[in-house]
Amino acid sequence: MAHSTRPVVHYMATRPNGTVHPTCEYLARYYTERGETITTVNLADHVGQTIDHPSPGKKWYTDTPFSYFHMYTKPGEILERIEEGWPIRLFAVEPRGETGNWGENTYPYWLMSHQIHVVEETDAWRAFGHRGEKVLNTIAQVPDLARQWAEAWAADPDDTRRRYNAWDERLADTRAVSDWAHFKAQYSRRAAGLKTAYTLAGDAAEKAATDAGADIEAIAAIGLRARCLVAGQLLHDRICSGEYEKSIRALLLGTQLDTPTSVTA
Repeated sequence: MAHSTRPVVHYMATRPNGTVHPTCEYLARYYTERGETITTVNLADHVGQTIDHPSPGKKWYTDTPFSYFHMYTKPGEILERIEEGWPIRLFAVEPRGETGNWGENTYPYWLMSHQIHVVEETDAWRAFGHRGEKVLNTIAQVPDLARQWAEAWAADPDDTRRRYNAWDERLADTRAVSDWAHFKAQYSRRAAGLKTAYTLAGDAAEKAATDAGADIEAIAAIGLRARCLVAGQLLHDRICSGEYEKSIRALLLGTQLDTPTSVTA
């Protein structure tokens, strides 16, 4: 009996205005600083069309700022080479003609070509992996959560500090972030998504806590809590085998710190 296989989808990220990012941000910065315009293309203008690269470079090297169309088959890694960061727009494309790769063993989820068919625009949350929608929903809640956490800290600093310190020690003892979250994200090809989620959640939490008048110690603890929370959400399906892994997941989600029930898995 033949087994059905899921078709491979190739993704390209763009800036919010639909234009493709350079394949090399360093070269782009170098030429821009010298007054040169970097050639690009707007995928939003070409949905349903097959397009050629406007200024193809050497196959498959980065010899100009925008040398080729750079696609991903693992959407959770899309954000790894986008220095401009979030937000992005995301398009499903099909490579056409000759394709290349920088090394199947190192970058099996990359593909390059000088021609693509722009199939459709798709949901940008996919750049965090298949749990991306839940991750972005959690990040959207972070400012309100951080204010609640800051208020709880201010209401009873000594008890809150003890709980956070105990939680922080447990994080270190179990390597919940450095090992569990880090390697599970790598194995599931969501490392870039996790890195971006860390930044977005941490920055939002620390700003909200600062605005709420929290002290430096509380701000740092609240920022860490937010980063762990999004890690627990993004990797909820990867840290779920057996009671010990579930305890690691609960640690990341901060359940022992009375995470509000509005944040669900």
